[in-house]
Amino acid sequence: MTTTTAASPVPGPLAAADALNARLGATRTEPAGNPRLEALALAVTANQPVLLWGEPGIGKSAGIGQLAAGLGLPLETVIASVHEPSDFAGLPVVGDDPATTGVPMAPPDWAVRLARTGHGLLFFDELSSAPPAVQAALLRVVLERRVGSLPLPASVRVVAAANPPSSAADGWHLSPPLANRFVHLHWTHDPRTVARGLAGTWPESGVPVVDPAKAPGAVARARGAVSAFLTARPGLVHHLPEDAESRGRAWPSPRTWEMALRLLATAYATGTGREALAAALTGAVGEGAGIELLSYLEHLDLPDPDRVLADPDAFALPERGDRQLAFLIAVVSAVRSDPTRERWEAGWAVLAKAVEAGVPDVAARAATDLAAMREADWPVPPGIDGFVDLLRQSGALAG
Repeated sequence: MTTTTAASPVPGPLAAADALNARLGATRTEPAGNPRLEALALAVTANQPVLLWGEPGIGKSAGIGQLAAGLGLPLETVIASVHEPSDFAGLPVVGDDPATTGVPMAPPDWAVRLARTGHGLLFFDELSSAPPAVQAALLRVVLERRVGSLPLPASVRVVAAANPPSSAADGWHLSPPLANRFVHLHWTHDPRTVARGLAGTWPESGVPVVDPAKAPGAVARARGAVSAFLTARPGLVHHLPEDAESRGRAWPSPRTWEMALRLLATAYATGTGREALAAALTGAVGEGAGIELLSYLEHLDLPDPDRVLADPDAFALPERGDRQLAFLIAVVSAVRSDPTRERWEAGWAVLAKAVEAGVPDVAARAATDLAAMREADWPVPPGIDGFVDLLRQSGALAG
C-alpha cells in the first residue's frame, strides 16, 4: 500500500483552500488485478514502444505515472502536438569549421536528461493531434532511439497516448510507418474503479519481474511457437490494411511479429496472465492475427526444451505436425543460447526421434541450424545420420 500527499500549503489568504486540496490529494493504493495495466507493464518490461488509445480524461497519463513510479523510473513527458519536427530531429548547431566537423543536431533538454540518467520512461502525449510532419520526425526517436545527434540509452522505455481522431483536437490518423512501431492498447475506464478512487483508494497493479532461471527456456519456447505459427500461416506475416483508420492501428508485419516474439518470451519469463498477454499480442499484430496466434498457443503446450535436452531419451515427439515443428525449433534455440557439446549432441538425439517417427522433413530446418553450430573439434553424432544427405546439399556438413 502506498500513500500520496500534496505539497504543504503556502501561508496567505488561500492557505485554508490549499489545506483542503491537500486533504483531497491524499490517496492510497491497493493491489488489484487490472489486465490493461498488466498489458502495459508487460510491453514496457519487454522494452517495446506502446501506444494507449482512449478518450480524453480517462486516466491514461495517470496510468503512465503509476507505472513509472512502480518501476522506479524517471518520467519525461513530451506533448507531441505542441512540438515542431525539429524538436525531435534536432536543431543544427554550426561550429567553427562545419566543413570538417559537420553540423551536429542539438537535442532538447528532456533527451539530454534521459541520456545522462541512463534509463527512464519517455511519454509522448497527444500523439494523434501531432501533424504528419511531426509524426515523421518521431519515427527515428521510436525506432532508433535517437533525438537529433544524441542516442538514447537502450534501457529507455517509450510510451505514447492518443485520442481517437474523432475526439482529438485537430486529430490525425497515425501514419502506417509510425503506427507499425507500437503495441496498441485500448484504454477504457471502469466506473466502479473511478468511484472507489474518488473515495480515496485507487488500484495498483504489480510490475512483472523476469525470472532469470526461466529466461532461456522462455526465449526458446517463444521462438518455436512464433516461427512454427508463421510457417503454417505465411499469409499473416505481412498484411497492410486498406483503410486509413486501420493502417493507423495494429497490423501484422515482420517488425510487429518480432515485437510479438519479445512480448511472448517476456510473458513466459514473468508468468503474465493470459488476458494481459492477449491484449499485448493483439496490440502488436492486430486483432485478427493476434486471435489466431492465441488460439494456436492455447493448444500448443510445448515441453520445456531445457528439460528435454537434459534427458532426451525420456522425451516423446508430439504427434501433431505443428507441435513437432514448434518444439524442434525451440530445442535448437535452447541449444543456441548455451551451445555446449553435450547440449548440441542432445539436440541431435531429439531430432533423431523425428526420423524414427517418419517425419524427417519436419526437422530439416532445425537440423540445418543445429549443424551450423558445430565446433571444428566436435565429432559427428549418431543422431545426424538421417540428415546427412540434406546437410551435404546445403553445405552445413563437412568433414
